[in-house]
Amino acid sequence: MEKVGFVGLGIMGKPMAKNLIRAGIELWVNDLNREAVEELEAEGAHSISLEKMGKECSIIFLILPNGSIVHSVLFGKEGLCSGMREGTLVCDMSSVTPSESRRCASELEKIGVRFVDAPVSGGEPKAIDGTLAFMVGGKTIDFQRLEEYLYKMGSTANLVGDWGSGSVAKLANQIIVNMNIAALSEAFVFAAKAGVDPEKVYQAIRGGLAGSTVMDAKLPMILERNFKPGGKISINHKDIKNVVNTAHEIDVPLPLTSELFEIMQALKVDGHMDEDHGGIIQYFEKLAHVTVRKQD
Repeated sequence: MEKVGFVGLGIMGKPMAKNLIRAGIELWVNDLNREAVEELEAEGAHSISLEKMGKECSIIFLILPNGSIVHSVLFGKEGLCSGMREGTLVCDMSSVTPSESRRCASELEKIGVRFVDAPVSGGEPKAIDGTLAFMVGGKTIDFQRLEEYLYKMGSTANLVGDWGSGSVAKLANQIIVNMNIAALSEAFVFAAKAGVDPEKVYQAIRGGLAGSTVMDAKLPMILERNFKPGGKISINHKDIKNVVNTAHEIDVPLPLTSELFEIMQALKVDGHMDEDHGGIIQYFEKLAHVTVRKQD
């Protein structure tokens, strides 16, 4: 078994790292949040500096807030690359742009370090129960080396293509998920304003063509007014910005997604960034002067 490092113990990373430990992986971890590190140490992990992790671990997982932080952790002063050995495999599970993934892969290749981008879908609940979906970009040989670890954190792992392909798949996923939330938000604000119990509308339509995994995950939370984040609006706002920027680079018009980005901008102004992305409904509720909730 290879020596494994893990950087990033946030909402997603912490339960993912715990699942590796519980599957019998001896794990070395690093995060700026000392409380999160101590929580993982209590589970059996070992705390280690980035520089030392680069020297000692042959497989290193990253799951970080954005591409600039990923680049800093890899290539910054006293970062992972300050001591990384040839043949080390870096698996970046962060949600970043395809160009950021390709840049990291190209720079690491120069020093003989392998790279895959493997962002995830499923949010905190699936990170906790180990049923995440991995979208992987990279070389087949590196994907095969990682598979046993990915399946300790998720239920599916698919190699989409070369470097950056996993990030493309993730951005496509984010369009669909967040547009789905926006559509169900508009629909249930409409139902509530029309005076119909939104929970009964949900039960009536969820078994038909309008039903979806997103609806089943988010509508019950909305009805309970539970916006505790499994996937923060701030993270999805960043992802949708990445979608729009990447689409502009390759000349793909995204009229609906661009409007969604402006909806998220409005939610940012109203102070909702730290809430779950089911909280997108609050934009539509504000326009219609109605709240979608369970009726007594």
